[in-house]
Amino acid sequence: MLYGVQIWPGQPYPLGATYDGTGTNFAIFSEVAERVELCLLDEERAETRITMDEVDAFVWHCYLPGITPGQHYGYRVYGPYDPAAGHRCDPSKLLLDPYAKAIQGQICGDESLYSYRFNDPSQRNTADSSAHTMTSVVINPYFDWGHDRPPNYEYHETVIYEAHVRGLTKLHPEVPPQARGTYAGLAHPDVLEHLVDLGVTAVELMPVHQFVNDPHLQAKGLSNYWGYNTIGFFAPHNAYSSDRTPGGQVQEFKAMVKALHEARIEVILDVVYNHTAEGNHLGPTLCFRGIDNASYYRLVDGDKAHYYDTTGTGNSLLMRHPHVLQLLMDSMRYWVEEMHVDGFRFDLASTLARQFHEVDRLSAFFDMVQQDPTISQVKLIAEPWDLGDGGYQVGGFPPLWSEWNGKYRDTVRDFWRGEPATLGEFASRFTGSSDLYEHTGRKPSASINFVTAHDGFTLADLVSYNEKHNEANLEGGADGESHNRSWNCGVEGPTDDEQVIALRARQQRNFLSTLLLSQGVPMIVAGDEMGRTQQGNNNTYCQDNELTWLNWDLDEQETDLLAFTTSLIHTRLEHPVFRQRRFFKGAAELGGESALGDIAWFEPNGQHMSPEAWATAYARSLTVFLNGSAIAEPDSRGEPIVDASFLIMFNASTGNITFTVPAADYGADWQVAFDTANLIAPGTTISAGASTEVSAHSIVVLTRED
Repeated sequence: MLYGVQIWPGQPYPLGATYDGTGTNFAIFSEVAERVELCLLDEERAETRITMDEVDAFVWHCYLPGITPGQHYGYRVYGPYDPAAGHRCDPSKLLLDPYAKAIQGQICGDESLYSYRFNDPSQRNTADSSAHTMTSVVINPYFDWGHDRPPNYEYHETVIYEAHVRGLTKLHPEVPPQARGTYAGLAHPDVLEHLVDLGVTAVELMPVHQFVNDPHLQAKGLSNYWGYNTIGFFAPHNAYSSDRTPGGQVQEFKAMVKALHEARIEVILDVVYNHTAEGNHLGPTLCFRGIDNASYYRLVDGDKAHYYDTTGTGNSLLMRHPHVLQLLMDSMRYWVEEMHVDGFRFDLASTLARQFHEVDRLSAFFDMVQQDPTISQVKLIAEPWDLGDGGYQVGGFPPLWSEWNGKYRDTVRDFWRGEPATLGEFASRFTGSSDLYEHTGRKPSASINFVTAHDGFTLADLVSYNEKHNEANLEGGADGESHNRSWNCGVEGPTDDEQVIALRARQQRNFLSTLLLSQGVPMIVAGDEMGRTQQGNNNTYCQDNELTWLNWDLDEQETDLLAFTTSLIHTRLEHPVFRQRRFFKGAAELGGESALGDIAWFEPNGQHMSPEAWATAYARSLTVFLNGSAIAEPDSRGEPIVDASFLIMFNASTGNITFTVPAADYGADWQVAFDTANLIAPGTTISAGASTEVSAHSIVVLTRED
């Protein structure tokens, strides 16, 4: 118990707990509250309750001299408990601060966290939740950033590496055991060396906002591994910190960002601004629900006891309420200005555009992002779909936004597994998907190209399994995507068949080559460069174990794949012909070819692609010419860009095909850069008009001898 606490009026802004060196200002929004108590907790969790008498524009506030970083606190909000009217105030529940910069603890699923009885949901439960809930923590905002500067890579210079803070380093042998799976582990010199050597320019971290470990998963011996269950939009997840002191996770996160920036690597956060961890009407009362349910959440019209859900998680935030919009904008601004992150990837971003029912790219959220001088200048990446009607919005986001290009993933997967489709569709995706993005004034950088992501098969599993194998999730195989567009190369799962093993390795090289030589922004998943497997599980959201953690003990094949991927990334970074800022001028379905001569497409016989060839559904082979002497854009100083020229021969068919090098107009002599089948030696010279056999399921890349 704390005694003798002085209470000053304080200020309504900024929201949250703000330490100024001598004391802390507390401010919380609630339009429905009749009384708000600030609860200070000591080490035994005994409370000192302070009634907040000051309220301005529905913001309750006070200032407490002498309250310093490390202080645990929460709120009790008194007001109507009338679910039918959308109100769920419950002062028996100790509530988190929506603006908490750090959160201590985790929930266990105790009945006291819920405002109803488990055995009879119609009965009110007024048991006190204090002993079983999480607490907010006052933090020290001061940190020595030194000379930290954001790398500020342009999109066309960017290679994204999607990673999980815990999974990336949990098994890393050079990271000290106490730092494995933490922010400090990610900042370890050996981990940074791997990222730098690989050549990636940005890490896209899966959710690091404080999230809730779902009680129903805990009851089954599982846990929420991915973290798409946010409860604190300002707080770094506490379980990812090796520093267990109250608020220590903030300092450790900042140190990680600083170390990554020193290594010239940007930090992009995967953020979940569409829903919270409080779930549906049967979820726990942890924060927003008990503070002002009807202001924070979108409720069903005519049935306000239930939540309108377009995310599949039980609730959706009310994107037309000014304080919800303020929460999101303040959160993003905090992570950029105070935590120095370089961008965001927005989970189920279509929900953010649902100001009413339909997805509206002119919604208030996008307007606010567009005009914000801070947020509008960082990388903004949308997952352009949700589970609601009309939620699939690939190509539908406004300028400034890039998007996970789901059509790229599907097209490239289908091409390499031999599914019927036009070559024009493949060429459109390879050249940046101008058919999706150019009409909104965007450039190839709008397309975040990927073949795999955290959600689904790893690259190694994509070529090893036709079916998902999710038995470990204990859902009877009902979870996870059933239509994976994968091909197991003839055998399901592990095999000793050397031909199948070789084909799988070649297919992985094909996918990586296609991805890293395409126009747009490539994203690879951590571990795909080393052949990581999840044993066919395509939905490892609940698997915090060796199934999802990266294995750094590589065999010969995995080492070779790492070397190949590293070489590919560096080839991309060294050659602007593969990462052009502007779209090719020609039609997307014709691969962008025009009279400019910057790109040309050929049939395997060396003849220009005919309209019939573009439209043939069974064709699985073609050649593209990228002219490094005709790049139709200047460099950053306005000078012409001159690069090497390349021929790329794709053979996704089941048999070897003889390719003819195009006429000498495109280059007299060509040198083999690499062959994903490893049959044509690098450095081999092939002249115009000559023929070369390209193996089934392979790519041959040649560079012009100038």
